[in-house]
Amino acid sequence: MKKSLVALAALAVAGVASAQSSVTLFGVVDAAISNYSTKSTFQPTTPFTLPPLVQPIGVKQSQTALTNSGYNSSRIGFRGTEDLGGGLAASFWLESSVGNDDGARGISNFNRRSTVSLSGGFGEVRLGRDYTPSFWNDTVFDPFGTNGVGSSVILNVSNRLASAVGPGSVVSSSDNYIRASNSIGYFLPPNLGGFYGQVMYALPETVKSSGAINSPSSKGRYVGGRFGYANGPLDVALAYGQSQAADSATAGAFGQLTASQNRKLNTLNLGASYDFGPAKLFGEFSQVKDKNVVGSTTVLAGVPFFTTTGQTDKYNGYLLGVTVPVGAGLIRASWSSVKYKNGAPQAFNFFNTNNGNSSANQFAVGYVHNLSKRTALYATLSSIRIKNGFNNPAVMGVSTGGSPTYLVGGGYAPRSATGYDFGVRHAF
Repeated sequence: MKKSLVALAALAVAGVASAQSSVTLFGVVDAAISNYSTKSTFQPTTPFTLPPLVQPIGVKQSQTALTNSGYNSSRIGFRGTEDLGGGLAASFWLESSVGNDDGARGISNFNRRSTVSLSGGFGEVRLGRDYTPSFWNDTVFDPFGTNGVGSSVILNVSNRLASAVGPGSVVSSSDNYIRASNSIGYFLPPNLGGFYGQVMYALPETVKSSGAINSPSSKGRYVGGRFGYANGPLDVALAYGQSQAADSATAGAFGQLTASQNRKLNTLNLGASYDFGPAKLFGEFSQVKDKNVVGSTTVLAGVPFFTTTGQTDKYNGYLLGVTVPVGAGLIRASWSSVKYKNGAPQAFNFFNTNNGNSSANQFAVGYVHNLSKRTALYATLSSIRIKNGFNNPAVMGVSTGGSPTYLVGGGYAPRSATGYDFGVRHAF
């Protein structure tokens, strides 16, 4: 009898524990037939430059492919929450990207998100790999989010800056634009009358060595925050983030500094949306400052001098968008632009007065038809135009996706890109 009572008590405790905890398997499988194309044209830098006589005036490359993540990112994940009592909860989130178009990429890592957190009346403290605060506005206030050929040129340029070298740079940056690893994040509680916010600090995890001139490096560090207000149809948010893309120093034979580099990407953006019912409007302003300072030693009259040169490039981005619900479907459209301002000192050129500046403009339109709450068909068309594309790699490389490249050099420069997605998305 006593054993039976003990067994019943154990079952009761197990039932309570299971009621207080939950683990969920979730994911998205998204596939599309996509086409991408790029076009380069001959753009003379002076009025006296003649077009090529043998080569074509314009060169085009294109690609048609079966792709994934044209509407939502294909993924698989596990998340869970445990009620610890007293309003305190522990949670985890492990999410991996999936390459369902060829099956070559599955759960090999949790590079989309891998966090553990504690939450309560104070808010939430989250540790691990997560979205950066400065990235959120780029996806929340874009009708196309960050997927497919319709994602904005703001996202396109920012991605290239975060994965390529900066002006005069010899060191690649970290991937702190969309996500940051080794991060500590704090989120405000949700009961603040519509106000919300978060801050994040990502550790560079570099080794400190006393007496070493090239240590410690802060490459990989990220610090940022986002604060906003959402109430009824209105949502508006301001975000700022700084990523340490490069931080290096080199010592000579006698310990003197011979070379150095310090590169920071500072991102500021303001986004807003308003749902009128028949239509929802989106808008965003974004500015990225690419600050790069390079130091080197020169020898004059046998005496070494260490000098530094600095350059700050600016990328101003603008976006206007709209979504219109139509029955079981949703029409999406957006216009986005990025204007690059060259921070290098410019000498006057009578034939070329743009001082190395360039710009990219994009128009995208699409339609999503919901077959159910979990399954949707979608189509998206996008067109990008580039002005003075020979001036900056981050702008001249923008495209709608895929593998096609621009012809660069010999008077040719990137001019335009087009693309389309026709696909199906299923969520579970």
